[in-house]
Amino acid sequence: QVQLVESGGGLVQPGGSLRLSCAASGSIFSTGAMAWYRQAPGKQRELVAAITSGGSPNYADSVKGRFTISRDNAKNTVYLQMTSLKPEDTAVYYCNADVHPRLGIRSNVWGPGTQVTVSS
Repeated sequence: QVQLVESGGGLVQPGGSLRLSCAASGSIFSTGAMAWYRQAPGKQRELVAAITSGGSPNYADSVKGRFTISRDNAKNTVYLQMTSLKPEDTAVYYCNADVHPRLGIRSNVWGPGTQVTVSS
């Protein structure tokens, strides 16, 4: 089945930048909407940014103007470019995607999550 592989998380100082990547692997016919969620300690998981298969983005108000979501359909990959990072951006970031496999049914899948820590 399809799996999501994430990379790019880590520790960064306030004001710094990070670029997260998430690639869908497996026998994929097409990928629909893809998104990034995050969950901070003691808080509910929230949508950070989403992008349609056609490349139309949507952002949470808290990250608008600082984060940019993009995708490469040929690579079945979604990116999240994070700039001007703040301590409140600290969270586990999860990749999510709608996937249409070559063999099987359409499904929504999650990545395992990657830690982003913004601290001095």
